[in-house]
Amino acid sequence: MGSYFISGASSGLGAEMSRQLANRGDAVALAARRTERLEALAAELGVGVTVHPVDVTEPEAVERAIRDADRTHGGLDVVVVNAGRGGGGRIGTGRSAENRAVIETNLTGALGQIEAAMEIFRSRGRGHLVLVSSLASVRGLPGSAATYSATKAALASIGQSLRAELAGSDIAVTTLRPGYIRTELNRRAAVPYMTGLEDGVAAMIAAMDARAGDVVVPAWPWRALGWIVRVVPSRLIRRFM
Repeated sequence: MGSYFISGASSGLGAEMSRQLANRGDAVALAARRTERLEALAAELGVGVTVHPVDVTEPEAVERAIRDADRTHGGLDVVVVNAGRGGGGRIGTGRSAENRAVIETNLTGALGQIEAAMEIFRSRGRGHLVLVSSLASVRGLPGSAATYSATKAALASIGQSLRAELAGSDIAVTTLRPGYIRTELNRRAAVPYMTGLEDGVAAMIAAMDARAGDVVVPAWPWRALGWIVRVVPSRLIRRFM
């Protein structure tokens, strides 16, 4: 069994991942802004689960939270960079503040977690960094999804860079690109093949356990759709969205 740090653990993918890992006996450090939700989840899951309130847009707080979790659990095996935010607006329509907020959480906040985790892993010569990107990263999406898809593409690119640098070492880097999984974040998405939360997260954990490199999860139907989205003309992407 291993020890995991999971950001964005107060809801959605992070909360369900924490449940599934704790239920199989792993130690889990829960991190998010919403302390009450974290404490309720920790009470539900019981022994081996700790709470680390943190706003990922505050770099020093992120570093403290990860180091605290590392000490508390006697060394973290896996850091899951999952905290994210949707929203944003069409570029050039007066919603630049919302788009900056998406960047601050999904990219700047993610980089702070990556820096803190990698410093620990490099000092030990081992570890596993997991980056939760999105299927939206495979193609720049139009309209209000533009900034979100850009941040997730950037996160996937960081994963590619680290895997190339660390190839052959005992530090693994996994990039997960979840398709549409039923969570609070995408509850309004008009998608015909939404994956259930439990099944979607189970596929994510299976990919983590396999130390996969860069993978779309779950496999069906999202890997096929991911390939299609990469190659179809822009006019069809616009119509789909």
